[in-house]
Amino acid sequence: MEKFSKVKELLASVEADAEKFYNAGNSAAGTRVRKAMQDLKVLAQEIRTEVTEKKNTDK
Repeated sequence: MEKFSKVKELLASVEADAEKFYNAGNSAAGTRVRKAMQDLKVLAQEIRTEVTEKKNTDK
């Protein structure tokens, strides 16, 4: 559950940069959004692995 909380925090932290990129055309903010999305991808994969492990051990 800790990693899921990190996902929510990461999304909240990148929201302002996404707004700057899409609405104001700030390309530096776009770079930060891309990095955050890569971090999100890694976290999501870790969560998927944890869920699979827990699901298989509970059988």
